[in-house]
Amino acid sequence: MSVRFETLVGARLTESLDQLSALRLAVFREWPYLYVGNAESESDYLKTFATAPDAIVVSAYDGSRIIGAATAAPLAGHSQEFVPLFEAHGFNPATIFYCGESVLLPAYRGQGIGHAFFDHREAHAHALNQVGGDFRHSTFCGVVRAVDDPRKPSTYWPLDRFWHKRGYAPIANMTGNYDWREVGDTKETPHTMQFWMRQL
Repeated sequence: MSVRFETLVGARLTESLDQLSALRLAVFREWPYLYVGNAESESDYLKTFATAPDAIVVSAYDGSRIIGAATAAPLAGHSQEFVPLFEAHGFNPATIFYCGESVLLPAYRGQGIGHAFFDHREAHAHALNQVGGDFRHSTFCGVVRAVDDPRKPSTYWPLDRFWHKRGYAPIANMTGNYDWREVGDTKETPHTMQFWMRQL
């Protein structure tokens, strides 16, 4: 199986919005997110990476088909809602590089693509540091679910071990919230997101 990676910016990102939106909707509908969204809101969200300074979208292709994607951007320029949280825990938000979502179709998992997504994003942060940036930590967040949640598939494999292997660790007592509508619900509800971090 041959997979190639491409960093999407500008017009190339714009023309890929439909594929990227469909991919995100499909993957995030799975456990543990159970997210129900729509193509318009996904497209609007992805467009922010076309305008946010120093943001990056890395896509994985099998032929002309996007089978995975990962986003990242400086925290202070893209995810301002979490700036007070980082400040409260003693971090300078200007030094935090935020790795957003990684989504990958099931058939392509376990083949190193997740590692490649982190490699590309962390390399981008290092490249920004070469031209005046001061990114000292890379961070992301993952949804917190009860270990005994009956909706969890028996085949589900938590990503904690993978994230630890990448050098990330959860930050004690550092959680934020995102609201979304879950499968089977009629309205949005808040979801706790645990932040993980590593030094760059």
